Amino acid sequence: MRRISRRRFLGMTMGAALGGSAVLARPTGARRRKPNVVMIVIDDLNDYVTGMGGHPQAKAPHLAKLAAQGVSFRRAYSNNPVCAPSRGSFFTGIYPHTSKLIHFGKWFENDVLINSKTIPEYFRENGYRTLGTGKLLHNYRPHVWEEFGHRANYGPFAYDGKAFVGHPSVPEPFQSIGHVDGSFAPTSDVPRVGKTDQGPGAVGWYENPGWKGIKPWQYTSEGDRDLLPDERCAEWAAERITTMAKQDQAKPFFLGVGFIRPHTPLYAPRRFFDMFPVEDIKLPVIRAGDASDTHYQDVFSPERKGPRHFKLLKESYPTLEEGLRTYVQAYLACVAFVDEQVGKVVDAIDRNGLRDNTIVLVTSDHGYNMGEKDYLFKNSLWEESGRVPLIVRAPGVTPAGAVVERPVSLIDIYPTLVDLCGLQGDTRKNAKGAPLDGYSLKPLLIDPQADHWDGPDAALTVIKADQRPSEQPEAHHYSVRTRRWRYILYNSGAEELYDHDHDPYEWSNLARDPRHEKVKATLRAQLLFMTDRT
Repeated sequence: MRRISRRRFLGMTMGAALGGSAVLARPTGARRRKPNVVMIVIDDLNDYVTGMGGHPQAKAPHLAKLAAQGVSFRRAYSNNPVCAPSRGSFFTGIYPHTSKLIHFGKWFENDVLINSKTIPEYFRENGYRTLGTGKLLHNYRPHVWEEFGHRANYGPFAYDGKAFVGHPSVPEPFQSIGHVDGSFAPTSDVPRVGKTDQGPGAVGWYENPGWKGIKPWQYTSEGDRDLLPDERCAEWAAERITTMAKQDQAKPFFLGVGFIRPHTPLYAPRRFFDMFPVEDIKLPVIRAGDASDTHYQDVFSPERKGPRHFKLLKESYPTLEEGLRTYVQAYLACVAFVDEQVGKVVDAIDRNGLRDNTIVLVTSDHGYNMGEKDYLFKNSLWEESGRVPLIVRAPGVTPAGAVVERPVSLIDIYPTLVDLCGLQGDTRKNAKGAPLDGYSLKPLLIDPQADHWDGPDAALTVIKADQRPSEQPEAHHYSVRTRRWRYILYNSGAEELYDHDHDPYEWSNLARDPRHEKVKATLRAQLLFMTDRT
């Protein structure tokens, strides 16, 4: 007999909830004030974080301090390693293959997601004051929040008098990628583009705040410059935290803070670049020819960003090693920079007496390949693109400094916050929406060494296929990651299998090894079950 999928089961059991009944049981006993929540989302942050082992020179002391005060997940994964669908997924708690938002469609134009409540909408419905700033959901919708600070801003950029361009200090052909992905430099390297007789628009930094028009981003020196967008968001968040701490605390708050860096362009103040002298940069652990037994380039065009960016970086420097050192330096500098911004927000919580009643959650929308498998970008099914930091400090729940080894994914954030805060009500707006796909991580936060929890023992990730509409989930490419194994299934039927116990860099694809047929079959069945295809 065919098994009922988890999605169908949840849909049936939650049907009555549309009438207003609670999904979670109402707490008994004396009424307690619900905890505040500060959710910090960092863009494009891979495992180059202190304590994650991604790069030995990474410096993120504020994230390390937070991890020492709470629980960190060593194997947390993005469900879709590119910005828009990842955020659309974890802010609604719905898998990309469920909503069919698998690439850069707008979440609010997706029939499933727009009829489901985002995290801030659900918190607001449960009596929370909701505030946000920076890049949270990929597409800005002001009504989702009661108060919003600064819209996502990737600037500043080099400007040639007519358009934003790649930074002139970046060598060609990499610079030709453009003002976002083809640019990296310290902010002290003020761009001078074209001839000076083109006017002031050809000299200096420019930005487009609020996505409307452009304006100069002023830089005279490191001590005399405009704030970077992430600095503005950190200051805004810290100020709001301070203000709310002085107000009547009868109403809890949910604050979302979205930081851009280390998303490209990789710009940060000079002092962060100086922390990582380029001549001392250690290269990512890469094996020559590692892509030869993979199938990414069998199903994607070589002009896809990951392979293309790697190729252009290699062509732009005398050696690949020099190019990677320069790029990694800029990435590490941006990680250190954004870590400092995280520190400002967490410090505002602690110094204003809110630490004992404020949950802090820090994560990223996805990781980033730094040249592994001849790939320089996100949006792959390999470890580097999928793995993300996930740190939770929940007063009275999380033991200090504990680490969870079990694989989890970003889809679990929403139900975890619901559980920790004791929220009630259906997370769907109506029958067109979908119930939450993830599971609460609270049991793992209480006991990080727990042998069992309600969730799966694998994290699911999807990437969109070339020339395939997002409306066909079965036509795309998927991966599952267990504690030991990564299994990848492309829509062509091609497979990759990696044994992390013996191959942490995923150098050896074991999919054709007959000795692993049983493991591969088990993981394939799990992948199909998790995507409702059994």
